[in-house]
Amino acid sequence: PPRSTLFPYTTLFRSGHSVGLRLLSDRRDDLAEERTRTANRLHALLRDLVAGGAKRNLTATHAAGLLRTVRPMTPADEHRKSLAQDLLADLRRLDRALLANAAQIQAAVSASGTTLTTLHGIGPVLAAKILGHTSEISRFPSRHHFASYCGTAPIEASSGEQRRHRLSRAGNRQLNRALHLMALCQIRTRSPGKDYYQQKLAEMKTPAEARRALKRRLSDVVYRRITKDQQDSPTDT
Repeated sequence: PPRSTLFPYTTLFRSGHSVGLRLLSDRRDDLAEERTRTANRLHALLRDLVAGGAKRNLTATHAAGLLRTVRPMTPADEHRKSLAQDLLADLRRLDRALLANAAQIQAAVSASGTTLTTLHGIGPVLAAKILGHTSEISRFPSRHHFASYCGTAPIEASSGEQRRHRLSRAGNRQLNRALHLMALCQIRTRSPGKDYYQQKLAEMKTPAEARRALKRRLSDVVYRRITKDQQDSPTDT
């Protein structure tokens, strides 16, 4: 995107980078939710207009190709096609907005100087969400406080001699979600996280318990990385 498009966000970064990153991240979530709703509505219309409907992960290009084959036979189908064309235009607009947002996030994360993106499973989008919702890391006295804020500190739910822990529903759900996605990425690919997950399974933990243990470990990794970054290059937040 042109420099003028990025300027408001780089300015926000200099005066309070976490605010700018959080705004960009929240905007992306809104756009993604709106796109999902639009695609679902378009998918439903195409199911009525085209034999066999559309594939699950609907793209604007695929939807446009299907609509070109539609020859309405009834007034109801005329209305369905007209509405589908409107939704297709909305889908294209949202795709463009998401691309622009991704470029803005990439620029803002790069400008921040963070090294979070060198961690396995964290790209610019997750880095923006984590930094935006963490703000100044020094407000957390320890990694344990940070884990509690993220909702990755498991709560003991033991019964008799059986020791178990359950998922905490407290904490910042956006950070929890970011760490969950990071954990899933590490579990699915060769990484230290996958080794740790397999180790927990070998200790007779359930898959859910093993994921929770990995998320707890990853919150420590993220805490240490942000702490080092902010100590090396302090910024106003």
